[in-house]
Amino acid sequence: MKKLSDVKKLKGKKVLVRVDFNVPVNDGIILDDFRIKRTLPTIERLRSNGAKVILISHLEEPGNDSLKHIFRYLNTFFPVTFVEDIFSKEAHRIVDDMDDSDVVLFENLRKWKEEKENDGLFAKHLASFADIYVNEAFSVSHREHASIVGIPKNLPSYAGDLFVKEKENLKDALSPEKPFLFILGGAKFSTKLPLLKKFLKKADNVVVAGALMNNFYKEQGFETGKSVVEDGDFGVKSMLKNEHLYIPKDVVVETKDRYVETREPSKVQKSDIVMDVGPDSLKDIQIFINEAKFILWNGPLGNYEKGYAEGTKELAHRIAESARKSVIGGGDTISVVSKLYLADKFTFVSTAGGAMLDFLANETLPGIKALG
Repeated sequence: MKKLSDVKKLKGKKVLVRVDFNVPVNDGIILDDFRIKRTLPTIERLRSNGAKVILISHLEEPGNDSLKHIFRYLNTFFPVTFVEDIFSKEAHRIVDDMDDSDVVLFENLRKWKEEKENDGLFAKHLASFADIYVNEAFSVSHREHASIVGIPKNLPSYAGDLFVKEKENLKDALSPEKPFLFILGGAKFSTKLPLLKKFLKKADNVVVAGALMNNFYKEQGFETGKSVVEDGDFGVKSMLKNEHLYIPKDVVVETKDRYVETREPSKVQKSDIVMDVGPDSLKDIQIFINEAKFILWNGPLGNYEKGYAEGTKELAHRIAESARKSVIGGGDTISVVSKLYLADKFTFVSTAGGAMLDFLANETLPGIKALG
């Protein structure tokens, strides 16, 4: 995999940079700028070396699918020109008129269906604007989209500085120091199953939380009420026999009257919704943290979208204070850590969610292969 750091001369070069500016936006306000800020050092390095920087990204925000809000935000750091229609004559004119160190941002790539279809002509058109391509969007590199795997077929292509850091730090989790603690939360059991099976063989302790734990409770014959439980046989029965597996022994539930109570899994009622892990479970997890030399964490412990973030916040503080080597990721996990101003307390905070899971499970990604 070729790296941006290998490029000797950038001055005057038109550099097409695939970034991930897919961040939450509400009424034009960016709610979490973590991903954007992680890419700024690469953009600034390109500018300081005289490159002409062309930024491309996607955004999936219902009702806010334009990158104009990102454009306004970026202008608080350096001057940026926005290109709304990448197929217009104006687009090429703007790029052709760029001076060294200028920055241009193209409109949301997913406004064109050819992006997700990995259309060859679409990739070739994007490549026509630049001399070289840089992938700085590790978090999207599990997708076989035109801007990830198509453009490298048309331009000399390199991994950006953040992309390299993501790959190197996540690679450490494939052969970590022992004892090794793996914490997996969130939902979508089927999506996280390959990772769970893999790390049950690698980790000394595996904590399963979030909606994932409900499938285990159901297999144990416990009532799960109105909680999220994914249908399907995922081999949960055999996993329950694994001595390295830990399922929370108390949970926070929301009752039919909207009261919040802590219960043992065996005492959950039919009208309850399991929303978070309980305090006794956090005490057990603390013991695992104290024993660990390496901690890998992906996904919230509770229903973060419904406001149940206490367990996740508490875990973030405990890992941050442990000074253990730690790698964390997942969209909601990152959001919590960012809001708590704890990001610099972990060894590495990945910008990736699905890409992190896919890389850890498969040890590569389509975007990595495309740069080979």
